[in-house]
Amino acid sequence: MLLEPSQYSTSNFLGILKSEYPDLVKLDVDPSLINSWRNNGLNALEGTTIVATVYEDGVVIAGDRQATAGFQVGERRIQKVFDVDEHSAIAVAGVASICIEMAKLFQVQVEFYEKIEGTFLSLEGKANYLSNMLRSNLQLAVQGLIVIPIFAGYDLSRKCGHIYKYDIAGGRYEQEDYDAEGSGGKDARSSLKKLYRPDMSREDILKIVVAALWDAADEDLGTAGPDLLRNIFPTIKTITHSGVEDVDESEIKDLFTDLFEQLSKQLSK
Repeated sequence: MLLEPSQYSTSNFLGILKSEYPDLVKLDVDPSLINSWRNNGLNALEGTTIVATVYEDGVVIAGDRQATAGFQVGERRIQKVFDVDEHSAIAVAGVASICIEMAKLFQVQVEFYEKIEGTFLSLEGKANYLSNMLRSNLQLAVQGLIVIPIFAGYDLSRKCGHIYKYDIAGGRYEQEDYDAEGSGGKDARSSLKKLYRPDMSREDILKIVVAALWDAADEDLGTAGPDLLRNIFPTIKTITHSGVEDVDESEIKDLFTDLFEQLSKQLSK
């Protein structure tokens, strides 16, 4: 399959895909089939906790690496945070296969729009496109195959970071400070609520993001903390005027080491 932007008069990639290749965008699954999977002990892999926070230079977006299958660990190294373009990223929680597919389709949608229109899509425009994609997934969502994303980016026109949260029906809600979703989202939000302050530095914001992910892992069975044996750590990205950057695993490991030292001191008192 090859879609050339010059062939089409619309910049809506998803609309073209539905028109040209509807079998690739099938938006319903027989509920009896889903019930059959579950009755036979077959569970789709589900991604868990994702987090985003605004700070003085932009925004941080992060997610743990574990996916569960029922009450078992389904995958330890799953990716839940994806670059969308140079100044934005998406984190996804929910049914892993559909989450990853939607994240990749969103990447293509943004790229396709910019090729057709010959201009960059605004951060709010990208957020609106993602909202439309979630509405297209509503039939799957009501059957239990849910995708809950967080979209974050640096707004070049307003010169600051922004976060957008969504509900399963595509409702879009801009957040001024932080958000966390997924099975450990409530615990991560509670942690951020206590620790977050406006205009935090990069060093300070990474500390509280790591703390929030740890609090989620400590309380939620579906969320994984750092795995020092297998050298697996959460994915963390910063998004600033300079673009999207991955926080190095060695830095994340040092942040967790410092956090554990602090917690150990508190427990020993």
